[in-house]
Amino acid sequence: MFKSATIFRIASDFTLPPLQVLEDALQAAQFMPCAPTQAESVGWIPPRGKQSTVLAEPVGRGVILRLQTERRVVPAHAVNSLVDSFVDQLMQATGRERISAKIKKEFKEEAIQTLLPRAFPKSSAVTLWIDPVNHWMVVDSGNVADADKIVGYLVEALSTVPHALMIGIQARPVQTQNSPSSAMAHWLATRDAPFNFTLDRDCEMKMPDDMKSTVRYSRHTLEINEVADHIAAGKVPTKLAITWDDRVSFELSDTGQLRKVKMLDVVLDGQQEAGKDDDSFDADAAIVTGELSALIPDLIDALGGEIVEGGANPLKLSEPPAGMPPIDGENDPMYVQALDLVMKHKKPSIALVQRHLVIGYNRAARLIERMEVEGKVSPMTRDGVRKILIA
Repeated sequence: MFKSATIFRIASDFTLPPLQVLEDALQAAQFMPCAPTQAESVGWIPPRGKQSTVLAEPVGRGVILRLQTERRVVPAHAVNSLVDSFVDQLMQATGRERISAKIKKEFKEEAIQTLLPRAFPKSSAVTLWIDPVNHWMVVDSGNVADADKIVGYLVEALSTVPHALMIGIQARPVQTQNSPSSAMAHWLATRDAPFNFTLDRDCEMKMPDDMKSTVRYSRHTLEINEVADHIAAGKVPTKLAITWDDRVSFELSDTGQLRKVKMLDVVLDGQQEAGKDDDSFDADAAIVTGELSALIPDLIDALGGEIVEGGANPLKLSEPPAGMPPIDGENDPMYVQALDLVMKHKKPSIALVQRHLVIGYNRAARLIERMEVEGKVSPMTRDGVRKILIA
């Protein structure tokens, strides 16, 4: 159902309109095939398939929508050939030796309109999941610009629903404290994935210069010195294959999109084979949204927590529960346990501390930083390595 995911944050006070209100708004903007001379048509279709007429499918306390785009694409060479024909006819009829750019532009528009009815329409559809409980909007797109356009179509469709206008004002891609590229560089350099994640065997790294020198690893172990050397030399990871909790595999991009999302066997075990689209839709929707609901917070925490407007960050899992004083490296009661772990394993690793103490990434990082300040571990080198400095 979701092969990719661009994650948007929606307003904290957003609530879904009543389903019938939402359905009526989408029905008014439902998909209609391209007319013979229409270049593009965009509208909403039933997520369940052609056998259904429902455009807003409830899933848990959220809803799944599906947007279809159909385009008639006329090949450029066909347009240019017809324009040349129009120009030749005009020159022969008038005796002109040159034709102005304005007339050629008019001929091009005429050529497109002439050829459009003969062009085969191509269609594509994108799924959206709105989770009003956790305030996510997930778009099945691996490109943030395309996903943003799709959200724009939703805003337009819901413009008659008063409290849905907040989607258009405050829906934005999730932003994290650490950029995905810097986080991936750290994981590769230290050969240490964050808690609940494992690094797989595919990666792409590029030099951030005009040459854009690129190194790709495919089905290759990444726990080698060569990978760390590329990071130390300044290459920036742009793609990294990751598995979350042995349940979902995906490719994380440097702009934060999840691509090649795949539910693993442990997730699908127990799911009954469905012979009908209706049955499989309900099962697939429940499984995918359930897994994403748990994966997204873990991924955001692995990237240092979310940046939210106004400076507050209620979603950083490394912070203490509401009502408790903030925890820093100097007064953290888990410091002794963290230091014992590092000494025992001879490895000053944020992920090691995070994994064993079951705490957030930021809190584990502060504990390691305190060890550095106290001279117990070294600062991080260019290749992401720390050393133990005490016996």
